[in-house]
Formats: sequence, C-alpha cells, structure tokens
Amino acid sequence: MTVVTEHRAATGAGAGVLERRYRRLLLGYPRAYRSGYGGELIATLLDTAEPGRTLPSARESFALVAGGLRTRVIYATERPAWVDGVHLGVLALSVAQLAMLVPYATSVPLWVGLSALAVLLIMRGRVRLALPVVVLVAVKVCAITLGRPWLDPTLLPVDPDRFWGDGSLYGGGGPVAPMIGYALAVLGLLVLAVHGGRLGRRSWFWLPAAPLLAGADPAGLDFPAAGGSHATARVALEIGVLLLAVWAGHVAHDPRWAMAAGVYLTSVLAVYAENLGAHSERDLAHLAVLVLLTASAAAVPYRAKRHILL
Repeated sequence: MTVVTEHRAATGAGAGVLERRYRRLLLGYPRAYRSGYGGELIATLLDTAEPGRTLPSARESFALVAGGLRTRVIYATERPAWVDGVHLGVLALSVAQLAMLVPYATSVPLWVGLSALAVLLIMRGRVRLALPVVVLVAVKVCAITLGRPWLDPTLLPVDPDRFWGDGSLYGGGGPVAPMIGYALAVLGLLVLAVHGGRLGRRSWFWLPAAPLLAGADPAGLDFPAAGGSHATARVALEIGVLLLAVWAGHVAHDPRWAMAAGVYLTSVLAVYAENLGAHSERDLAHLAVLVLLTASAAAVPYRAKRHILL
C-alpha cells in the first residue's frame, strides 16, 4: 500500500484513474491470482508508468489481457481433465441449443426460459439440478420435431419472431440430429452427476454467445439461405472459440479443451449426417474447418509434451 501511495504523489492526480484502469484489465486474471498478486502487480505498473499518464499503453493492455487468459488456462488444469472437458463441452452444446430456441421466444417462452435456466445451472456447476431441466426441454424438442404437442398445447409449426425472418423451428431437418445433441447433453450431465466431484464455475462471458448464435440454423449453414449475418456470426464464434482451444491446449499441454470441442463437434456431425447431400460447398468448408481445428486441439497438447521431453 505504501508503494502505491508514494507513486500517486509522484505522478499526480492521474495516478488514481490509471490505477482503476489497470484494475479493470486485471479482471481477466482469476480471482485467486488477483487476491495474491494483484496489488503487487499494480504497484509495479504504476511505478514504471510515465508521470501524468492516465491510460495504459496498448502494449501493456495486450500483455495484461494475454497474461490473464494464460493464467486462467493454467489455473483450469487444477481440476481433473476429463471432468472439466465434459463440463465445458456440455456447456457449449447447451448454449448452442438455447440459441436455436431464442428466435422463437414469443411462441415457446416456457421452453426458451427452461433452456436458459439449464445453461445458467451448468455454468455454475449445478449439474444435478440442470439434468431434469435439460430432459424436459429435450422431450419438448423431440415433440416439436415429430409434430406432436407433448407437455403443452404448442401449435405446430413453431414460427419465429418477426425480427428473425422465416423458417419454423427445426423445419430444416429431421428429428435425429436434435435428439442426438440433447442425448449428448443428458449423457454428459449424467456422467458429471455420478462423478459427484466439485465442478468449476464458468465465466459469464458464455451468456452473450446465445444471442450471437441465434438465428443461424445448424441444419443448413449456407450463408444466403440461413440468414447471412447470423450464419456468419455463428461461424466466426465457432472458429474463434476453437482457436482458443488450440492455444489453451498448447499453453497448458492439456487435452480438456479438445474433449470439449469433440462433444460440440459430434452434435454438428449429426446435423450434417442427417442432411447429407443437402449442403453447399460453403457448408462443407465450414465443417472441414471445425474438424481441422478440433483435431489440432487434440494434437497440440501431446506435441507440446513431446517437445518438452526432447
């Protein structure tokens, strides 16, 4: 505390503003790291800052954000790899399933709400509470794909809100792929519930993914046919997250992120398999990129370990 106070006197009134901005950048680090080393790191940053400066430099900002991500990756390896990988994969799958329902919120508000609740419970590691919720949503989705008003008198087909354009819910494919996706989610939650170990809480940054993915029909990602900007946002987000999985596997020499990517990829493969022959060249290119990045995420940790041994 003494070091920080002396530096404020040396740099003037702007030191307080600069310190607050440094603290915001440190939010990328895990809370345990901030508690143990945050004060010392901020004191060092303030001690090396130019007098009168109120904004962190671009180089410092990038270094702090990258350091925060790297530290979170290292801290994540404290949990068992397969448990963490299954948990993360089920969460990614549940976010995509919620995104599929979002454009139909006014037609099936109860089921969109239950799907959102399931995502929140999985994020917080409450898998035993999430399991019955996901089962209920899965049964309803099965009913919609089969054209049956099970569990509530839903009028079929389910049309989207005006903002999202045309296309009924799950109207672009059959019932097999959606049910494989929900079966994967239920099976993953069952495995985690039986394991009974404590699960890590996931970042709130997962929540904005649902509206970003909303409106992109996974049964047909051809850009002109699937809503243009929605499909583009979906593909960009998928590629960005998978690139992070590759990077995290390289940094930590750990396969948990590849396992999570594999869970998500399995659901996508089911969609493509059920609609075989109906996809454009862009769709096939999208699938090839997902397969390549998932394979890279699986290979990188072992290559990194081999490099260290050599």
